[in-house]
Amino acid sequence: MAEAADPDPGLLAILVCPLTRTPLRYDRAAGELVSDKAGLAYPVEDGTPILLAARARELPQAD
Repeated sequence: MAEAADPDPGLLAILVCPLTRTPLRYDRAAGELVSDKAGLAYPVEDGTPILLAARARELPQAD
């Protein structure tokens, strides 16, 4: 099985969370873009970020 492509670094530098308008960080191990402020992780499929709230995964809250 082929390894998933990472998003383009130039694209990552300008992407923001569509809900909070804050920067996203790339979690390579999970293949997701993470919005710490929103507590959401957006999937990256074949190198393309899917920035739809309906497709985002809620992150577990820290205690």
